[in-house]
Amino acid sequence: MPTFYDPAADSTEAAEALRGLAHASRHFDYPRDLHPVIGDLLASTRSLRQTLDQLAAAHIDHRSRAHDDAGDHLTGAHDALAAADELHQAGTLLDDVTERLDAGSQATSRIAWHDPLGHEAAQTLPPVREDPTHQGPAHRWVSVAFLQGEDADTVLDVIDRDGVEAGLDHMTGFDYGTETTDAALENGHVYDDPPSGMLDREADRGDYRMVYNPQAGHVALYRQHTIDPADQLPPEPGLGTRELLSRPAGSAGGPAVGQAGLGRGAAASAFARESTHKTTTDRGASGRDGSWFAHRGVAAVKRDRGLGL
Repeated sequence: MPTFYDPAADSTEAAEALRGLAHASRHFDYPRDLHPVIGDLLASTRSLRQTLDQLAAAHIDHRSRAHDDAGDHLTGAHDALAAADELHQAGTLLDDVTERLDAGSQATSRIAWHDPLGHEAAQTLPPVREDPTHQGPAHRWVSVAFLQGEDADTVLDVIDRDGVEAGLDHMTGFDYGTETTDAALENGHVYDDPPSGMLDREADRGDYRMVYNPQAGHVALYRQHTIDPADQLPPEPGLGTRELLSRPAGSAGGPAVGQAGLGRGAAASAFARESTHKTTTDRGASGRDGSWFAHRGVAAVKRDRGLGL
């Protein structure tokens, strides 16, 4: 939640929100959501333009206090003016971005999205039902690790220098077997299929799948996990086996599967990814509240100001 008075806190929350959007937008279940998302990005770009101009002005206003590490005021003031000029140039470049986003938003607004089989046909299709008395083993993917930033750069450098197999060797080091699986199951961090975007690259080895994107700067590793029939949720009236296995975490009847989990080795350097299957999780063993992308400092501010639930 923005403070509207603390630029440091609000910039941190904005960065977290954009990072969350980058992962959530890897897959759109409903194309009708494209237009409002583009509209929000357009508004965000305009706000960013204003912010850059204000940052540039702040560097100029406070240049009398600028010094370098050796205490030289002239050098510090020179760097403040240089920073202001670069920030102003960045804001000017955003004008073109805003224009392109506006044109894209207008084009998207003219699209009428239809269901693949037609709206009426899609509504009348019967739900998939499976015989709950003949449940077999269910195969799901548990998340071993999700890295970004410097941690991901290390793996991406290995892949670029030594090949994909070397990258897989590095990533499998984050797998602690039962501990990793238990953490994923406890937090509902399991996928029907490992999530991947259009620009992501994939590499398989045995039960592992690595998904990486050098441009976005992230690397993820998933391991296939077999859920025995004895560990699956008991059948309920009106629910098929597939629906039981995909029920969100925290629902009645036992644990569920939904999002990618983290192994012990990756927990310190990675954050969990939002599920593309629109499942939800309760507060897990990590002790986080709300979104996995919520910043700890922002959460504390919410509690202190009485803004949290």
